[in-house]
Amino acid sequence: MVVKIRKKNIKMRGSKTHGWGSMKKHRGAGSRGGRGMAGTGKRGDAKKTKIWKNKKYFGKYGFKRPKKIIIKINAINIKAIEQNLESFLLKKLIEKSNDTYVIDLEKLGFNKLLSEGNPTKKLNIICNYASKKSVEKIEKAGGNVDVKEKIDIPVQKNKKISKKSKEE
Repeated sequence: MVVKIRKKNIKMRGSKTHGWGSMKKHRGAGSRGGRGMAGTGKRGDAKKTKIWKNKKYFGKYGFKRPKKIIIKINAINIKAIEQNLESFLLKKLIEKSNDTYVIDLEKLGFNKLLSEGNPTKKLNIICNYASKKSVEKIEKAGGNVDVKEKIDIPVQKNKKISKKSKEE
């Protein structure tokens, strides 16, 4: 025969303490002194062993670095410019005056000129940054590079992945 047993909380309806004795005994975390590391102040003797394990529990440690303005470099090679000269002309992103091409790299979406490739045409390039080799190569071909005045701002470079970090 199945016996139906009423739950304690139903039986105790109307009782002030619901069967837990004193008023304070059956409360949340207060009956155990708080949750987690609560009550671990200077005089928290009961939890001192937990605090001793964490050497940085008391005091302030470390600092936050100030945020810096970081410019992301979008670079293009001389080789890529030479290959796309005609398409840039059709889209009117660059201009041609006499036998020289006037190229503003900002219009193309780049801000640095790199030296891969050898220029065969005269190029007049305006950019924010340029490598020394790229400037030398373009000047040898009869063109010139105008590097705009730049402010000393930290530049974010592409990070190289070493073999150790790939394995991890």
